[in-house]
Amino acid sequence: MRIKGSKLSVLIILVIIMKLIASCTPESCLEETTSFLNATFYKADKLSAPDSITIFGIGKDTNKLYSNSLKVTTINLPLDASSETCGFIMKINGITDTLKLTYSSYPHLISKVCGITFFYSLDTAMVSGSAVNTIKIINKNITTFNAENIRIYY
Repeated sequence: MRIKGSKLSVLIILVIIMKLIASCTPESCLEETTSFLNATFYKADKLSAPDSITIFGIGKDTNKLYSNSLKVTTINLPLDASSETCGFIMKINGITDTLKLTYSSYPHLISKVCGITFFYSLDTAMVSGSAVNTIKIINKNITTFNAENIRIYY
């Protein structure tokens, strides 16, 4: 029995489609997998972006998180799950301050596909310098949900 050219082409295409469907992964992670401390800038009790901001982690001077960023009202800061403290150098409108955070971390299962991340519970937020007037903790739970955690009044 001979198969004609067009029937053979259809058969080959069907085999290729079936192989592609069988080889696809059934799921992929579409959720956020990293927890960041979410900080917002306030001036006189109003959300207000500084003219410029530069931020880098203490001990990680070569990795600037924000470099002369203009008109930023919200920043996301990474925390270190292997430590209970971390610090950041913040340069707000040309004036330098140091932000120090203490927290506890705990593993959190996002999903079977996405795996585990770390969530944090913020204990204290302190600042030294002259650019920042006050820091207020709004939400101690630092998760992947991008909620406001601290307010920085400058």
